[in-house]
Amino acid sequence: MNAAIDAVRIAGTPQGPVPVVVLSIEEETDVVPIFIGFEEATSIARGLEAEDIGRPLTHDLLLDVMEDLGGRIDRVVVSEISARDGAEGGTYIADLHLVTPREEVVVDARPSDSLALAARTNAPIEVTEAVFEETRDDSEKFAALQDMREIPGEL
Repeated sequence: MNAAIDAVRIAGTPQGPVPVVVLSIEEETDVVPIFIGFEEATSIARGLEAEDIGRPLTHDLLLDVMEDLGGRIDRVVVSEISARDGAEGGTYIADLHLVTPREEVVVDARPSDSLALAARTNAPIEVTEAVFEETRDDSEKFAALQDMREIPGEL
């Protein structure tokens, strides 16, 4: 299923504020929310803004190295949810599909890292139907949350 980063928002939880990247799914009204860390959220938001801060951060550096070696990101696939010892929910798993001068390669990566790279390259994002069905949520719940890019000093 084709997806796009709709926003990086801040959700209030019993443990305090937590960033959530909201993936919109083509031809669906529900979204896929992925709760991530603040550093990862900041990196994704910077990628969406195409903000150049002078020196490369980790995701910029990885992308520079990959491109200097002749590779490029073909697409990102949020492919599955791994179970957590019987607890509700789980950990998202993503595959980073790369094209290199020698071959196409699939690298296991955290969704937050993969999405930070996709935000910088406009690489297509996909979500498997199984992940969508397991994690889909009402887009209205997330539309009301504050966008991280609107918080002064956060980026």
